[in-house]
Amino acid sequence: MITPKVIVTVAPTGGMAGKKQNHHLPTQPGEIAESVVRSYNEGASVVAVHARRPDDEATCSPIVYGQINNLIRERCDIVINNSTGGGVNGDMVRELRPGLKEIMLEERLRGCEAPHVEMVTFDCHTINAQFNGQSLLMMTNSDECTRMAQVFKDRGVKPEWEVFSLSHILQDTTRLIEAGFDKPPYYINMVLNANGFQGGYPYTPKILQMMVEHLPAQSIFCVSAIGTAQLLATTHALLLGGHIRVGLEDNNYYSRGELATNEQLVARAVRIIRELGAEPANATEAREMMGLAPLSAAPATRHAA
Repeated sequence: MITPKVIVTVAPTGGMAGKKQNHHLPTQPGEIAESVVRSYNEGASVVAVHARRPDDEATCSPIVYGQINNLIRERCDIVINNSTGGGVNGDMVRELRPGLKEIMLEERLRGCEAPHVEMVTFDCHTINAQFNGQSLLMMTNSDECTRMAQVFKDRGVKPEWEVFSLSHILQDTTRLIEAGFDKPPYYINMVLNANGFQGGYPYTPKILQMMVEHLPAQSIFCVSAIGTAQLLATTHALLLGGHIRVGLEDNNYYSRGELATNEQLVARAVRIIRELGAEPANATEAREMMGLAPLSAAPATRHAA
């Protein structure tokens, strides 16, 4: 049954696509903040932030994140969730051998050092992905998962547990939750239809239902889906009582052949939520639902060195 208040996350940029794929994609701090504010005005209550360098390649630099986060916070109270995945180029990668690059753990960890971070997107599993004819390895063994979880706990930021398959839920995510690295409710984002991610699942109704049925107790869940699956999977998530993520990180198109903007995707999601008899949660409600501190009581701003 649909929850009366639905958290809508906007993922405006991501760490993979570029303006060649969609000229609406915001990549620089001012562009990202402007798109976030427009999406907030349409009903988004959380933003999943990725950062880019001046050349539009990926970074987790706390300085760049700080520029983005400061611009957002000056204009709205949306929940700020910084990525610790980074992206597939720029500062994030090093070559292991021809055709194989590693997305480096030390760079990923920098994503939680910026001001105004309330949550971090936490992929606590190893990812092997194919992108632009290259293999990309985000290697996070169990010891490194524990290390990351401890860093986030020490910094007082809540993990958004991002999973691509059932094993991602049942292995390190559940282990770290049971070990006390997060407090309920646990916010788990299920990403489906990530073609090119080894071990990732497509979206089907049965697959999403199965993943929801195996969530840890006291979890609430969000669904993200890539490309043409975004509209179907997020609508299904609502019917299962979940929350949803939309945005250009996941899907460049509004309809066949029509490039989207972030605010268009948020506005459509909100219309569907209301047609189903619910309302989008505002930022204050989203914080309460996810167990975050009220904005006025959040930890003091941390500036990057």
